[in-house]
Amino acid sequence: MNRFSPFFVALGAGLLSLAAPQTAVAQKNPAAKPAAKPANAESAIREADIKRDLYALAGDRFRGREGGTLDELKASVWLADQIRAIGLQPAGDDGTYFQWFNMQRTRLSKSSTLRIGTHQIKLNEDGAVTAPTNASVNAPLVYVGTGSAAELAKVDVKGKAVAVQISGAPTDGISYRRYVFGKFAGQAGELVKAGAVAVVFISDAPSQALYDHWSHIYERGRYSLPGAASTRVVSTPPVIWLPASAASWAQQAGQQLTADLKVESFQYPSVNIVAKVPGTDAQLKKEHVLFSTHQDHDGVRAPIAGDSIYNGADDNATGCAALLAIMRAFKQQPGRRSALFVYHGAEERGLIGSTYYAATPTVPQSSIVAVLNAEMMGRNAPDSAALLGFIPPHLNSSDLVKTALAANQAGPKFKLDTEWDKATHPEGWYFRSDHLPYARLGIPAVMYTSVLHVDYHTPRDEPSRIDYPKLTRMTQWMYLTGWAVANRTVPPAREPGFKLER
Repeated sequence: MNRFSPFFVALGAGLLSLAAPQTAVAQKNPAAKPAAKPANAESAIREADIKRDLYALAGDRFRGREGGTLDELKASVWLADQIRAIGLQPAGDDGTYFQWFNMQRTRLSKSSTLRIGTHQIKLNEDGAVTAPTNASVNAPLVYVGTGSAAELAKVDVKGKAVAVQISGAPTDGISYRRYVFGKFAGQAGELVKAGAVAVVFISDAPSQALYDHWSHIYERGRYSLPGAASTRVVSTPPVIWLPASAASWAQQAGQQLTADLKVESFQYPSVNIVAKVPGTDAQLKKEHVLFSTHQDHDGVRAPIAGDSIYNGADDNATGCAALLAIMRAFKQQPGRRSALFVYHGAEERGLIGSTYYAATPTVPQSSIVAVLNAEMMGRNAPDSAALLGFIPPHLNSSDLVKTALAANQAGPKFKLDTEWDKATHPEGWYFRSDHLPYARLGIPAVMYTSVLHVDYHTPRDEPSRIDYPKLTRMTQWMYLTGWAVANRTVPPAREPGFKLER
């Protein structure tokens, strides 16, 4: 605990520019008393407000706020109304709270068909194609077991569709999810190089749980900003994922795989919500402390236990409610620097809103001195949390991290779980939220999170499951960090030689 003790002082260090002229006055007049440092407005952060806002945003009314849908836009308008009521200035486009952007969606058209033998496979119900592709296939299906070298040596796969049984477990430190998804690119790629015209993966028992949880993501296709490489329509051999129930018939010899897959690509809008509290210092108000989160989630999907709405209470209505609370505090007592608040649209579709805002901010990019990102802050042990961007190679500002640690010690005193920030962590969690595009630009950035849990990306992520006292303390921690950054004379120093690599 010794290394945290200097950080109590650091919380007020940003006010030294106020203290310096006061010292000069005292030298001329020893009886003069220094002016009091401005107190923060942490008391404006109230659990009741956070709980009310979270229930409103993550209730069924907004149907899971899927990026690019009317539900996301309705939720964004609701957030803008709350921000207007708090009294923040619009900081989006054309004097509004909104920064609009288009995202490109590339998916299989509903006219696409797939058949194996006598089995007509309804796409996204009976099986999934893991990437949109234009493909016309009519080829014999051969089963090669787990696709080991010994099994492949017995079969000529050239010109054939190849069925592979998913098996095994990761040995290189990645998560099981990434291990299985990696097969769709890695193992399938090797088979295509050998001449396969389609690859069919069949779930085993462990990967069936993954299929049940994640196969729905392929229905939506791929998303990106227009012009990105991932939007290009390609014609490659299809990679197909089947449930474990298909194993009894997909292994049978003498079957033909026929597929007629067609890709469609189109654009539609999503939106960032941007607001600010101007700073009080004539010079420092030109700089911005950016508080970041995202308002979207996964929308309405196939029901699980009768519930089809992915409410996204923890992911990420917690961050949304936290930013509203922090706004109230900065509105009550502004800092010397300006506080900028950005709700990023379409985060779940691939960090699209934050990628767009980081590249085309509504304030000068050079004026953003730090990014504090809120991502899933209301679950797991009440006394534990994580700060990402804390450990190299993710650390891009020791200075900002020290300020965040000081704020934790002065406020909630969470026990910090450092495992999730390590480059070796199987989830690669650092690379999956809205601070990332800013960190790639070298802007000091950290993420506040209580990390993953069993309800992640399921309809069970409901407002009733949130730990509201913990979420309030997480919000206070984030606020105290931002308050310190907003009031210090010098912005957080960037880490020399920082280069972000996965």
